[in-house]
Amino acid sequence: MPYLGSEDTVRELRRALSNPNIQSDPLRYRNAILKVIRAMSQGLDVAGLFSEMVKACATVDIVQKKLVYVFLCSYATLNPELSLLVINTLRKDCQDPNPMVRSLALRNMVNLRLPSVVEYVEQPLTAGLRDRAACVRRVAVLGWAKLHNLQPHSEIDGAVVNELYGLLRDPDPVVMVNCLRALEEILKEEGGVAINKPITHHLLNRLEELDVWGQCEVLRVLQRYRPQSENELFDILSLLDTSLVSPHPPVMAATLNLFLVLCPDLPAVSFAALERVRGPLLAACGSVSRETRFTALCHIQLLLRSLPGLMGAHYKRFFCGYAEPAYIKQRKMQVLVELVNDDNVAMLLDELKGYCTDVNTDTAQAAISAIGRIGRSYSDECLEILTGLLGLKQEHITSAVVQTMRDLVWVCPQCSDTVCSALEGCEETLQDSQGRQALLWLLAVYGERVSSAPYTLEGFIDGVRREASLGVKMELLTTAMRLFLCRPAETQDMLGRLLHYCIEEETDMCVRDQALLYYRLLHCGMEETHKVLGGRRSEPSLGVLIGRPAEPISQWAYSFNTLEPLKQGGVETEPTSRESPQHVTFDLNNDLSDALNCCQIEEVHSGSDGSSAEVLASSVAAPLSLSLSPALSPEEFERLWTQRLELHAEKGADELEGQDYVCLEERIRCPAIPHCSPQSLQAAMQLVNIQTLAFTPHLVTPWRVYLYTHTQLAHCGGAARRALIVGELLYVGEGGQSAGAVEKGEADEDVAGHVVGSHGREEEVKVTLKQRPRDEKALKGFLSILTAVLHTLSPESSSIHTQEHCTRLHSHKLNPL
Repeated sequence: MPYLGSEDTVRELRRALSNPNIQSDPLRYRNAILKVIRAMSQGLDVAGLFSEMVKACATVDIVQKKLVYVFLCSYATLNPELSLLVINTLRKDCQDPNPMVRSLALRNMVNLRLPSVVEYVEQPLTAGLRDRAACVRRVAVLGWAKLHNLQPHSEIDGAVVNELYGLLRDPDPVVMVNCLRALEEILKEEGGVAINKPITHHLLNRLEELDVWGQCEVLRVLQRYRPQSENELFDILSLLDTSLVSPHPPVMAATLNLFLVLCPDLPAVSFAALERVRGPLLAACGSVSRETRFTALCHIQLLLRSLPGLMGAHYKRFFCGYAEPAYIKQRKMQVLVELVNDDNVAMLLDELKGYCTDVNTDTAQAAISAIGRIGRSYSDECLEILTGLLGLKQEHITSAVVQTMRDLVWVCPQCSDTVCSALEGCEETLQDSQGRQALLWLLAVYGERVSSAPYTLEGFIDGVRREASLGVKMELLTTAMRLFLCRPAETQDMLGRLLHYCIEEETDMCVRDQALLYYRLLHCGMEETHKVLGGRRSEPSLGVLIGRPAEPISQWAYSFNTLEPLKQGGVETEPTSRESPQHVTFDLNNDLSDALNCCQIEEVHSGSDGSSAEVLASSVAAPLSLSLSPALSPEEFERLWTQRLELHAEKGADELEGQDYVCLEERIRCPAIPHCSPQSLQAAMQLVNIQTLAFTPHLVTPWRVYLYTHTQLAHCGGAARRALIVGELLYVGEGGQSAGAVEKGEADEDVAGHVVGSHGREEEVKVTLKQRPRDEKALKGFLSILTAVLHTLSPESSSIHTQEHCTRLHSHKLNPL
């Protein structure tokens, strides 16, 4: 909006521009024009001076020409008719002996952006493409792109396109890059500039002549080229090798992106390229520019998806500086969580502990959350730090610690005792709604272990009228109900008061409806209430594996060197399905034993189910693919596992026969597999795309592992069928195993003879697999793969491999549900 008094200013400027005395003095005339530009930049409406400024462009003074052209390009759309008056002057300047004047006239002729002047611009632009001065050719090339943008639906002149293709070999590197940009714009609907072998090699050979942004443009365009042979591919990679370690982060990122796009079928080359860029990425993390540092950290997080150990030895480079902004500190903490291992966990936790008292509350809470994520694998050390932070009695720290403890016991139930003992008295410090909701959830789930739970809950109920948070009220209702189920005598009165208030006085309909639901549920009896609210809890001896499976590079290669990594908030969530999930394919007749060094599976011995034996006796001829996509969260896995377990227990195999569901139970003789570390088991399973979700701590019995995968098997009809398999590995120990074998021996004496104890003897692992939809061949193939993986993990597998029958599957029970 123009300033007040602009009319007087414009009147004075017009008088100055029209004064013959000022026009006769070049310096005074230039100063008057400069005042017009200054007024325009300050927001004054000086469009009324357009005709005076058109007269001023007829000069030999280049500085005055530049000032006038700035004004004309700004107000040309408001005065399209008067703008035609300047065309003759611009066309005349296009033939000036001075190349600076020619380039200036071409640039501003196009920048008028008026459809009515297009016919006057085409001839000077065509002449500019053949100009002897490089600066004129640069402007002319981009001028054609601007002209096409002005009339995008006009017919493309083939002669101009051919001229631009010819200028790709121009001796001036800037002209060459401008031609690429112009062709990309003009041929956008046809897919951009056509990249063939001669153009590709020409661009690569001239890459060193370009500036940083020119190299990035060329590398981006080359992503569309596909080498015709492997030798050509490696020739291209050799030419790009120096750019891969360029000191300029944009060039390094564009080169790595081109490497990843060119080598989707050469993972070794891609991983080698990731190793090469480790140094430049670490250097970018120490850049003076905050934006460069943040971008480098986001792309490092992307690389760690496929190469978790890439930055493991350089974890100290991600320690936070005192003067760094909060968004960089939080990204560094997310990277540190990914780099935790047994060697550096103590130092990383000590560093994160220092961040928990940062003056920035967001940074402090992010550090506490990072400690909680590390606690999924190192629970004792992290819980000690979190408990100590509660003693600080600071509101934002206590709130973050309680929320972190809630998330930790959700995935690591074995930490519940320590968390329950730490909750005493923390309700006095909590003020924000998120922290109070977390505390109420903990009281609801573990209220019987917290001695002061009823008194804490009573304080919340007494202040419910002053509570402003809807989430806290709804969580309070659930907590009061669940605590009433385990401690009825202490909570009956306060529950009645809370329900009365929520039903009779509460104005929010969500809270009122939930209170009515609980009130009517209590009328159905305590048994029904307990069924609804007292759901099954996770096994306390189980813990969730920290981290994520190593993703294929192809899942994120096309988002590298884009804005996509900057938009992603963090790495806390489980990976979701992407466009092209990676599959691991096995030929079960030929490749499995070679790939995994496993033993031949002996014929399955069944108990009394002859039809089941016939199913597993059939061979799998088609290749079987395993995939981790779409990912399954721990909560979804537990829900599926318990639902199918209850369904099987209620109806049995005979009643559910014919449904699209299979449950398989096997016993596999694996030497010392229960003594394998969880990290080794997870790594081995991920090699064949089997995801391990939960496990029992090392050397604890009963030993359990929960896993899942997606199978795809091509049947004889030609169509491939996908199925989800969830499974459990169970080892009950020597005593439990022997007892189980004796009981089983009453029905099958042959089975009992194969139970072997410790001290070099083989041990049996019970495998329970559940599949939907039903695909028995795929299920048998998956069992073969799983058996082979378990034997490769055994320290004695190499000696057992020499025996005639190294694996025995028995007590077979195939239940079609």
